[in-house]
Amino acid sequence: MSQARPIVSVVMPCYNQGKYVDEAVGSVLNQTFQSFEIILINDGSTDEETNQILGNYQKPGVTVLHTENRGPAAARNTGIQYARGQYILPLDADDRIAPTYLEQAVRILDENPNVGIVYCEAEFFGEKTGKFDLPGFNFPGILLGNMIFNSSFYRKADWEKVGGYKNDFRGWEDYDFWLSLIELGREVVRIPEVLYYYRQINSSRSNSMTRQSWIEDYTHLFRNHTELYSQNISALFEHIIDLREDVQHTHARLNETLKLLFEADEQRQKAENQRQQAEDQLRTIQNSRFGRLYNGYVKLKKLLGQS
Repeated sequence: MSQARPIVSVVMPCYNQGKYVDEAVGSVLNQTFQSFEIILINDGSTDEETNQILGNYQKPGVTVLHTENRGPAAARNTGIQYARGQYILPLDADDRIAPTYLEQAVRILDENPNVGIVYCEAEFFGEKTGKFDLPGFNFPGILLGNMIFNSSFYRKADWEKVGGYKNDFRGWEDYDFWLSLIELGREVVRIPEVLYYYRQINSSRSNSMTRQSWIEDYTHLFRNHTELYSQNISALFEHIIDLREDVQHTHARLNETLKLLFEADEQRQKAENQRQQAEDQLRTIQNSRFGRLYNGYVKLKKLLGQS
């Protein structure tokens, strides 16, 4: 690791995640690109183990800051204020990155001055595994839903221009921040390779969103970026119309399916009635005088065949 001014500052908020810190820090120390620093922010942890670990944490290139608990947005802003790097990579203390993430992202940012966000493909680990199946970035699609996770690279200069992360979101501070960078006219690049690993635990913030919080956060997002949304209002209405058409098509397919099921049930009931009628006729014949004579004939034939 270079002792000169680092190119990348990895900003790592930590709230009661001390048991995961070594894994996250280790994934950064293991990078093929070594011009970086790690700024670890103890965001007012209440967990004794975490405070003990961070109270005397000594790893190469790691600086630990201790603050009162103010949430991940404020913790990132604090870390970035201390950052010396040209590029910023937020990394939660319970996640990890692949060894070439820094190398590939720095190359893209160095070669493309107007690129403002670089991210990659991702996978879950922990209590849930598998591909983190986000759609590739597109605009204006991102106005309808975030498609860039928080551990993405950007320029510290751009962070300064937009005033950093806003502290009044309950989990969408990164989404709001990406829209701010897009408002600067910055381009977005996704590396087509899994280089980020997102730990899933029961207390993950993304698992606690309610319908009301979705509504409130989208409203807040719109108010923060009214001009961006207004300029692309046709895309929003197009999405609403697409959803309406999808609902209508789904309703039509459902009605057709129900009709087929009803017809099949009628045919089944008709076949069942015919079977029941045949069984009734058979019992009638068996109980008639002719049926008794026929059964006696069959038994006599069997006896004669055995003798």
